Amino acid sequence: MGTGNDLTADRGAPPWDGAASWQAPTEVERGLYEAKMRGDWPAYFDIVADADLYHAMSRSQADSQPGWIHLNATYWGPGPRSRCLAFHTGGVLPVPVPDPVFFTTHLGRLVRDWPRDDEWLAINPGTPCEAFFPATAAHRQTWLRHTERPPEPRRRRLRTLWTGGPLHGPVAHGLACGALLCVSNSSLWNAMGWHGTGYVRERRRLREWWDITDSQGWRSTQETLLSGRMSSSVWELVLRVRRSLALDFGGTVEVDHWRQVTSRVLRSLAKEGTAHGDAEAGAEVEAEVAGAQRLIGRIARYEARFRADGLLADGRFVGSVEAWDYGRASKMARWGLGARFCTLQEAESAVVRAGRVSRINYRSWEDFSAAYILGRCLHFDEEEFGDWYGEMLEAHRILTTDPDSPWLNIPFKLS
Repeated sequence: MGTGNDLTADRGAPPWDGAASWQAPTEVERGLYEAKMRGDWPAYFDIVADADLYHAMSRSQADSQPGWIHLNATYWGPGPRSRCLAFHTGGVLPVPVPDPVFFTTHLGRLVRDWPRDDEWLAINPGTPCEAFFPATAAHRQTWLRHTERPPEPRRRRLRTLWTGGPLHGPVAHGLACGALLCVSNSSLWNAMGWHGTGYVRERRRLREWWDITDSQGWRSTQETLLSGRMSSSVWELVLRVRRSLALDFGGTVEVDHWRQVTSRVLRSLAKEGTAHGDAEAGAEVEAEVAGAQRLIGRIARYEARFRADGLLADGRFVGSVEAWDYGRASKMARWGLGARFCTLQEAESAVVRAGRVSRINYRSWEDFSAAYILGRCLHFDEEEFGDWYGEMLEAHRILTTDPDSPWLNIPFKLS
């Protein structure tokens, strides 16, 4: 079938029975299907050019040559002798198994690395949005033109897996605890069967950001996050003092009062834990007190900005930043699965637990969100109110306003 862009496709078998009412997993597959039904192959390739493309490879290859891609997962197309290399978009990937694994690539790289002119390109074979394309050098030059379009400005968005991902219940709730980061990265918030950026890159992420290189390291980190012990204990102590004062006095806690009581608590704790009060120990205690004073000022200023930006209601404050640990635990479960450091069952159990501890410690998605964002800002932002804050503020606004948001469709307190 020719087009003005010299794209030739073999759509294979007729559309599946009931394909007109097919629920595409994500907006990517829906766009591919609609373009295919119109016979609009330039539009089809525009979508392919913007999408992450996943290709299967053996785990032994990925482990032995992590910097290489191996184009060897073949699929026989509908035509005679049409040997295809199969690529999938994120919504139609299978559940992760130990072997094979997937790597991610993009159309521009395939133009450069395509191995043989007689092998065709298969996009999402076996689905209603499948299509098969010849891949000669001339055809690949046409692909290249689709990759050279001016890129659209990157924007954060809510992405949902409409089929194959939980939308309600404990697993969906636990996944929604990681939704701030999913929206910030424009990844599927409810993809339990996580492939992420591909096996090799997921392993690199955990090694470079978390120093995790094996299953034992993943389990240890996951347990620390789910126990709320990854964040600074000083942050929690300072916030716990204010929380106690608010309960005792039943109202707003003035910053000066908070500072005074925190100083007394720190000195008292130091006295209980020190056998003798030498000058060096005393200097360390006073340094801790001074640090806590600065921390209280930072928290107060962040909360004032949160109120101005609608993250916190007037009169509300953050009682604990353990939400930052729980939200990261929700994501860590999926990262571990993508890196094959855990099974799907282990990842799902961790996600459910992340939701459960979040419900125990917070009252609403809004409370959870403010606590998560404060923890992230205390760690990364240094009161610059830059991208570390701005990304989360935008994600919060999307999750609290988008009609499809899990935060608007899943009760925070499950019955």
